[in-house]
Amino acid sequence: MKCMMSVDKKHINRVSDKEASKLYHEGWIYIPKTLWKEKVRDLEKPQEEKPQDNKKSNKMSKAQKRHSKKS
Repeated sequence: MKCMMSVDKKHINRVSDKEASKLYHEGWIYIPKTLWKEKVRDLEKPQEEKPQDNKKSNKMSKAQKRHSKKS
């Protein structure tokens, strides 16, 4: 798989190696996968915000349990 960008820089596609060689001869250029991820893949996924609960658990850690049993 290769990542390609059109000459006018409006289109970015991820294509097979065979298809990439055809596009290259049509004037498309190879680009890094990171650029494709940034511009295309990550935009297609809906951005979900996770609620951050910073509440600490009241459970005892294993070390605390070990020490409390010895006492």
